[in-house]
Amino acid sequence: MNHLYPIFLKVHELNVLLVGGGFVATEKLEFLLKSSPLAQVTVVSKFFRSEFLELAHGKETVTLIEDEYHEKYLRGKHIVIAATDDKAVNRQIRNEAKERFLLVNVADTPELCDFYLGGIVTKGNLKIAISTNGKSPTTAKRLRQLLEEVLPEEIDDLLENLNAYRATLKGDFEYKVKAMNEITEGLVKREKQDA
Repeated sequence: MNHLYPIFLKVHELNVLLVGGGFVATEKLEFLLKSSPLAQVTVVSKFFRSEFLELAHGKETVTLIEDEYHEKYLRGKHIVIAATDDKAVNRQIRNEAKERFLLVNVADTPELCDFYLGGIVTKGNLKIAISTNGKSPTTAKRLRQLLEEVLPEEIDDLLENLNAYRATLKGDFEYKVKAMNEITEGLVKREKQDA
C-alpha cells in the first residue's frame, strides 16, 4: 500500500543539504535544479566528479564545500539528501538529521527515506509528480517521458485562461468551486471526444 502524501515544496525558500559529489549526487542535484532552478543547495563532499562541477558551475544558489561530512553541516537546513557511496556515512547522516527533525532522503535506500525524489513533468505552471513508492524509479522515469510527450505545450495557456476566469467569479468558495468544476468538466469531456 502506498502511504505517501504528495506535496510541492518551495525549495528556493528552503535550505537543502546534499552530501556527496559522485554519480548519484549529480543525479540528485540535476533533479533538484531541473524542477526548481533556484533551489538553495549546499553540497558537502570529499570530491566532486567533473560532471557534478559542470552542473553546479555558475549556479549562485549552489554552494560547494570540499570536506567530509560532519553534523555541523546540518545546522540551518530543512532537507537533507545523503548520496555518498558509503552506507555507514549515509546512515549516520540520516540518524543525525532525524535527531534534528529534518526531512531526509537516503539515495537508493527507500526504508531510510522520509521522501522520494520521483519523476516530475513540468509544462509551464502545470507540474505533475510521479511516485512508485520507491519501488521502481525507472517506471517513474518512463511515465514522465510519456506525459511530457502527451501533454500539449498549450496547457499553460489553458491554465492562465482558467485563472483569469476564476478571478472574475463573484460569490463564496462553494460557488467558485462549482463554476470551475463545470468549466473544467467540459474540457475533459471534449478531450475524450477528440480521442
